Amino acid sequence: MEAAIGAGIAIGFGVIGPGIGIGILTGFSSEAIGRNPDAAGAVRTNMILGAALAEGLGILSFVLGILLWTRIG
Repeated sequence: MEAAIGAGIAIGFGVIGPGIGIGILTGFSSEAIGRNPDAAGAVRTNMILGAALAEGLGILSFVLGILLWTRIG
């Protein structure tokens, strides 16, 4: 039972970091586009790439937590 709670906490911490990172990334990229609309294409491309990499880490931690949970239970 304690191990299942630990797996759930690991999933939570593993997903909250990329979520915060994507929020910060979106805010700063919106600010950059507002300051220089001509560079919107390059900023948007870099934002999507960064968001995809951060989301990949979140999904990886989720899958790892599920694998740990199924091994425990």
